[in-house]
Amino acid sequence: MALISFTLLSLILVSSLSIPNLAHCKTLKRDVKALNEIKASLGWRVVYAWVGDDPCGDGDLPAWSGVTCSTVGDYRVVTELEVYAVSIVGPFPTAVTSLLDLTRLDLHNNKLTGPIPPQIGRLKRLKILNLRWNKLQDAIPPEIGELKSLTHLYLSFNNFKGEIPKELANLPNLRYLYLHENRLTGRIPPELGTLQNLRHLDAGNNHLVGTIRELIRIEGCFPALRNLYLNNNYFTGGIPAQLANLTSLEILYLDHNQFSGRIPEPFYKHPFLKEMYIEGNAFRPGVNPIGFHKVLEVSDADFLV
Repeated sequence: MALISFTLLSLILVSSLSIPNLAHCKTLKRDVKALNEIKASLGWRVVYAWVGDDPCGDGDLPAWSGVTCSTVGDYRVVTELEVYAVSIVGPFPTAVTSLLDLTRLDLHNNKLTGPIPPQIGRLKRLKILNLRWNKLQDAIPPEIGELKSLTHLYLSFNNFKGEIPKELANLPNLRYLYLHENRLTGRIPPELGTLQNLRHLDAGNNHLVGTIRELIRIEGCFPALRNLYLNNNYFTGGIPAQLANLTSLEILYLDHNQFSGRIPEPFYKHPFLKEMYIEGNAFRPGVNPIGFHKVLEVSDADFLV
């Protein structure tokens, strides 16, 4: 019995020596300042759930809702910020760009307005940027191309205008690119074809122009692309047989553009192409789609990572 008590006492002493290092670990002042600025700008819907001055928690107070922190050395830093579907109104909170250790930023389904600030390029560790379903506007900042760790970029269902920045081709890890339901103009940069890991490109429901031949002019382009959505734009020209060289392609939306001519035979022998939608164009009679067109229903689950 004495031996058990001594062992238990030893465990308690060891635990008590290690706990203070974590319990008294301070949150980096830079992150505390930034989150409190964000708190002041987001309004009551967020403020009521963010109690205390330390976003990573302080004493008996837990971390703020939607804030994830990690310990780095003697400090805690904010690594994830998820504040979505709470009707945030106002401009994009620029203070977010001071959270230099962020790996995930999710502000989707709010009412954010104005541009994405160019300072967004400071978030070098960011992997997931989700700003869909807001009212953001102006051009997509080319500084997003500085986020070398980015794998998922969701900018759909906003009011972005101007051209798609070719700097997005500087994102070597990018796998999912959602740009649909905006007011984007010009051509899709063919440089995006150099992205070796890009699986999903959705540029539907914009005001884009150009031809598919221009888009795939770089040899060996889009090697991993599975889903390509170009529907509801102003693309012209024919469907080049070289498009069938995208051997990973499974889903292709071409509907409601100004395409013409015939669908090259290689498409009907494509090893993986399951769905190809072509209605609303000027194709010659006898051109048939691949697969069955389903009614498109956009739901939150479609975009979960």
